[in-house]
Amino acid sequence: MVDNNIMALVGAFVGIAILLGISVQILGNSVTDCSGLPGYDANTPASSTDWAKQCIDNNTQTQSAFALLVIVLIVVAAVVILTVVKML
Repeated sequence: MVDNNIMALVGAFVGIAILLGISVQILGNSVTDCSGLPGYDANTPASSTDWAKQCIDNNTQTQSAFALLVIVLIVVAAVVILTVVKML
């Protein structure tokens, strides 16, 4: 009886982790449109200045943060699963 409850919790946790991973991937790929800001260089966006450069830098940092969040989520899920398996 207890084994079934634990396995149900593990299954629910894995399902939630997968859904969070997918949503984090979607959010990580969403960026702000910087083309309308002053200082935007349409030929090479990396050479932009002023507000446009700050916007592009923020986009890069946001994508990196969400990528790191996915890695942390995978590690936490693995630790929880290994802990539950050890309890069985």
